[in-house]
Amino acid sequence: MTQPVPISGEDVGQEQQNMRYELTTLAFRLLDYEPAAAGIEPWVNGPDARGRLLGCWQTENGPLGRIVVLRGFTDDAELARERMRARADDRPFGAGDHLTDLTMQSFAPFPFVPPVRTGSFGPVYEIRDYHLRPGGLPATIAGWRKALPGRHLVDPLTVVMYALDGPDRVIQIWPFNSLDERVALRRDLYATGQWPPPGAPEQILEAASLIAWPTPFSPLT
Repeated sequence: MTQPVPISGEDVGQEQQNMRYELTTLAFRLLDYEPAAAGIEPWVNGPDARGRLLGCWQTENGPLGRIVVLRGFTDDAELARERMRARADDRPFGAGDHLTDLTMQSFAPFPFVPPVRTGSFGPVYEIRDYHLRPGGLPATIAGWRKALPGRHLVDPLTVVMYALDGPDRVIQIWPFNSLDERVALRRDLYATGQWPPPGAPEQILEAASLIAWPTPFSPLT
């Protein structure tokens, strides 16, 4: 297993804070997973591509017939250039006619969260999506700053990030060895008062969760 990057609650350097993430969701008919996924790796690693592929997962619980792609970029400008490449392509992400819908969303990391480290952490990944009340982001970040360093020691985080457009949203990605481990860890964290972050649950209007498995070419496994 890969060792996670330490999280102290102190802000990381400005260059790391300037990093941007894109979370892309590809939708396809249930039987079209293999042909829909086949073109993703060549497309994101092609000669004209920008950014870095960090993770790619097929959903197992939650909405099915989905592939979720996480990519990292050095700054807003690099992300914007890659977004325009996708918009100008008649076969974005190489999925061709198998693609029924495509959503690309931009995120910034919480200021104290280091860049995503790829490697073997799973193989079960949970992608949680919190829709916050308007103005709820500062209190959410403050609560996570206090609570995340302790949780990260026993339940390492992949990334937590906030939306740069649309409604206030927070996306968090957590790896687990198994679904049983996920349930046990969350139960213990709540029982011992290590989670949830203080003041953060009050900011959540709606919450959703996906359980997903890495694709064979995912740098996060």
